[in-house]
Amino acid sequence: MSNNLSFTIKSIGFDENYQPADSTRLTTNFANLARGESRRQNLRNALNMINNRFNALAQWDNPSADRYSVELEIVSVDINIEGSGHSFPSIEVLKTNIVDHKTNTRIEGIVGNNFSSYVRDYDFSVLLLEHNKQQASFSVPANFGELHGKLFQRFVHSDTYKQHFSKLPVICLSVSDAKVYYRTENQHPVLGVEYLPNESSLTEQYFKKMGLQVRYFMPANSVAPLAFYFFGDLLNDYTNLELISTISTMETFQKIYRPEIYNANAVAGKCYQPNLKNQDHSITQIVYDREERSKLAVAQGKFAEEHFIKPHLAVLEQWSLR
Repeated sequence: MSNNLSFTIKSIGFDENYQPADSTRLTTNFANLARGESRRQNLRNALNMINNRFNALAQWDNPSADRYSVELEIVSVDINIEGSGHSFPSIEVLKTNIVDHKTNTRIEGIVGNNFSSYVRDYDFSVLLLEHNKQQASFSVPANFGELHGKLFQRFVHSDTYKQHFSKLPVICLSVSDAKVYYRTENQHPVLGVEYLPNESSLTEQYFKKMGLQVRYFMPANSVAPLAFYFFGDLLNDYTNLELISTISTMETFQKIYRPEIYNANAVAGKCYQPNLKNQDHSITQIVYDREERSKLAVAQGKFAEEHFIKPHLAVLEQWSLR
């Protein structure tokens, strides 16, 4: 399989006119905002939030807070297995691009935002649940995440990836409500104050198999830290504007998806545990179906099982053990 696995990348702009195609119907994140009567207003509001947050963080030489805007594109990655006669939609992410209206230039941002993976949904929403049914205590299946991790690293280090993107991805997620985070004295001019968790999590271990490290930072005027998963050196491999593009994009989506944490009315303290039942928070003016998102994670997982895992099980198992 090492010689017959390849990737195809497609991209489409994400703006207020975006309409999900049939092939992306199961996308759990940004496509959720683009359906229903409020779709156009949803998208417009979300993009305005991103731009406002970007300019608030990129405040130097920006007295009117309108120098920059963020353009987003949806990047879809298909896995092609030679001889199978079809490809499988494996990953979908957002890539940022920054428009500097003062210099009339367009700056490449970071890929990895709103990371969505069918195989990850299979692992967490199908395999893990089935494994723990009627079990007295929680456990993780053998080789959990191995296949997904190797597929992801194979993609990131492929010629296809290098032809499309100049830097390695950064994946920004919500913090876990099962952990406690402690504020440190380390502070970055853009990422903000660093937090350290009290323990490792299954998500951290899963992303480690993808080759990614994690650090937790709370940017200026945020109310909770974000989890940044990355290769290399997060603080030095990316420019300030690149980092701001990820922060502004992902903090906006987290305010929509996790308002109890990221739109809370109280700021995280020195010792912080996120609370998804927190009632002291504000709601954005964006219609979002959280119940649908939870159901779609299971649907995407079963889709991956039916169309990718089962048809190629023997080959995938052999390859993932290498």
